[in-house]
Amino acid sequence: MFELYAHDFSAFIDLELGADGRFGYEYLPFYWKDSNHYPFLVKVNTHLAGFVLLRKGSQISGDEGIWDVTDFFIVRGYRRRGVGMRVAHEVWKQFPGRWEVRVMDRNQKATEFWRRAIGEFLAKPVVPTPFKTNGQGWCVFSFESKPAA
Repeated sequence: MFELYAHDFSAFIDLELGADGRFGYEYLPFYWKDSNHYPFLVKVNTHLAGFVLLRKGSQISGDEGIWDVTDFFIVRGYRRRGVGMRVAHEVWKQFPGRWEVRVMDRNQKATEFWRRAIGEFLAKPVVPTPFKTNGQGWCVFSFESKPAA
């Protein structure tokens, strides 16, 4: 599934296929080895529908207390059916605390998805903060997920 995600993402950044025909992701093994990384598969009924990769620690500030959505992917056939929204909300409920969600400026559909998902989760409008890194424009949504009562 990561190859599908990388293919979608290649519309926004230069990704080259390897000699084996795959994009690859050198950090993927950390999600099964490092205690600060959390991988999740998304299923709808019994069908794979996507994945979520989380890590503890801000990739922007280095603050170890912040949860970071490093990668989030829903297969095209399950998009616009509420799957991504439900998955995001469930993740934030399961891991209460401070969160960051980073989105490339060029990925307007993702920016709108996260604005809606976070806004509905918090029951109030949210506005991302712009920032640049390595010459690339990004925005970050910062918010807090409260523990369930």
